[in-house]
Amino acid sequence: MNSTTSRASRGAAAPASTSFLDRYFDITGRGSTLGTEIRGGIVTFVTMAYIVILNPIILSTPDVDGVTLPGTAVATSTALTAGVMTILFGLVTRLPFAFAAGLGINAFLAFSVVGQVTWGEAMALVVINGLIIVLLAATGLRKMIFDAVPVQLKLAITVGIGLFIAFIGFVNAGFVTATGNASPPLDLGVGGSITTISTVMFVVTLFLSGILMALRVKGALLIGLVGGTVISYIVNAIWPTALGLEVSGLEIVALPNFELVGKIDFGFDWAKIGIVSVVMIVFTLVFSNFFDAMGTMTGLAKESGLANDKGDFPRIKSALIVEGVGAIAGGATSSSSATVFVESGSGIGEGARTGLANVVTGVLFLLAMFFTPLTSIVPGYVAAAALVLVGALMLAQIKNIDLSDFSVLLPVFLTATVMPLTYSIANGIGAGFISWVVVNVFARKAKQVHWLLWVVAAGFVIYFARGPIEALIGA
Repeated sequence: MNSTTSRASRGAAAPASTSFLDRYFDITGRGSTLGTEIRGGIVTFVTMAYIVILNPIILSTPDVDGVTLPGTAVATSTALTAGVMTILFGLVTRLPFAFAAGLGINAFLAFSVVGQVTWGEAMALVVINGLIIVLLAATGLRKMIFDAVPVQLKLAITVGIGLFIAFIGFVNAGFVTATGNASPPLDLGVGGSITTISTVMFVVTLFLSGILMALRVKGALLIGLVGGTVISYIVNAIWPTALGLEVSGLEIVALPNFELVGKIDFGFDWAKIGIVSVVMIVFTLVFSNFFDAMGTMTGLAKESGLANDKGDFPRIKSALIVEGVGAIAGGATSSSSATVFVESGSGIGEGARTGLANVVTGVLFLLAMFFTPLTSIVPGYVAAAALVLVGALMLAQIKNIDLSDFSVLLPVFLTATVMPLTYSIANGIGAGFISWVVVNVFARKAKQVHWLLWVVAAGFVIYFARGPIEALIGA
């Protein structure tokens, strides 16, 4: 922080630049340079590029009708939305926070939502979520609600989503499997041991990426994905039957596939999903998007030295509105809600302090649309390693939670564990909020429970009882 301050001081003392870019983004005023912003933008892209590979794999789940999204089209939409929203955010807010499809929200869609609706309907729900967020941000309610929720629960949601994502990775890699028995319901690999080469490749990729991240190598996750893929194809060349990878006809460059853009469907089949379920899905999307984005932006603002003592940063209202627009854009392109990525911190660490870095990152994402065939090359078990590592990074937030008070410990524990164990982010958030209200009220801390928490908890009670309620009202 001191170094940032000193840079800013030096920048403030320097002669004002006549450059339009400098004046618009306040590059000199924030103690940065044109070269630093470009370098920071490139570093941010390198650390985020994995999402173009990972998102199509996460969104590959068949929907209620058995339809799956084309991988190259999802990759194109992911890169397109990330590029446009990152540039837009940089131009409007002048902040170095890049956008891409939010991990956690895409997992929620893939594993909790499309079992009830089609992909087109799921993305329509994402659009509705975005419209609500824009409305809340424009009226100032978003920040008010954010401030009302205890910081422990905010962090617990992030931790829980991290565990959920990691668990998905373990399952997708075959590292954790269902036994089909009541007890134990899960097992390691097959019969308690790792028996497949694909799972071995998952472990290799996990350790390769983990070592690079421990060494603080820029773009470690992306390098790990590429390295794991290369090793897998080498093993496949030596032992084709072990992995069964198709090596013929592989492409690197191709024209973008825009077939999913605009493929949203608001014509919900109410015979397949009840109104209460739809409301709670949207509520969960809003809640996840809501706190993940605000928490991330607050953290990045502090890291860049742009936040004040209260955690507020320049153009905060505009930032919250544009973040909501990202959800709308992500739904409209079928790439899932686009939100601020914590990996933007890598570019900030390189010295990026303005939205110009975002413009650089966004342009590189747009160029990535022409390399989407590469996404089909990455095996699912390799991508699964990235999910585990991202989950581990999100788990790190638990260090900021004081667990010495049981009225805090229990809601945090339930939030973090119910998510992966029930394969639902919504269930975890609900368990956390209900337990927070109940425990604190009976612990004689009712005055510390904000009235908004009562509303949210009541909503989740309805959510958990939606089956009997829908049966009662005939929904």
